Amino acid sequence: MLDRLVLKLLRPVIDRTARGLAQTGLTADQATLAGFGFGALAAALVATGNSEIAVVPLLVNRALDGLDGALARLSSSTDRGAFLDIGLDFIFYAAIPLAFGYCDPGANALAAATLLAAFLGTGSSFLAFAVIAEKRGLKSTAYPSKSFYYLGGLTEGTETVLCFLAMCIWPAHFASIAYVYAALCAITTVTRLIAGWQSFGGDARS
Repeated sequence: MLDRLVLKLLRPVIDRTARGLAQTGLTADQATLAGFGFGALAAALVATGNSEIAVVPLLVNRALDGLDGALARLSSSTDRGAFLDIGLDFIFYAAIPLAFGYCDPGANALAAATLLAAFLGTGSSFLAFAVIAEKRGLKSTAYPSKSFYYLGGLTEGTETVLCFLAMCIWPAHFASIAYVYAALCAITTVTRLIAGWQSFGGDARS
């Protein structure tokens, strides 16, 4: 829901930073892999009970996730890079709730499992829509710079990051935050399924 607004606000800073990093020789794939490394570090810190410290690598992960696309646009976007980006993003999104469940299974395991199940719904509906949209030659007007059809919803990347930050800052309230966000993800899944059902009715047209 907030991704388009945040992207519009941050785009000048992202593009300027990307141009500077490109001059150092940093590639989009390297930024993607480095970002995932910071995300893995954040998950490890959460799993070992250091969620407050995990805020820093978590934010670095998200910053690099924004920069890798900008770096790709400065050279040439590749299908391999897009695949790596989205694949590692989904692993990161799953790793944080899993880490909280590992850290305190008694208090967090069920809430973590519920949130992961909700993420499966948002992720599968998102990717399924993108696959059929690509088959039909549809392009997203809301996110034209994306290499695939980016279907928005109530819970997008910005909301998920804010959720993770709240969990890290107030780890004792992880379960409550997870259940609330899982409910919001369920709404997103339903709206995406409805959007797909309505968009893909009838015969495909290229």
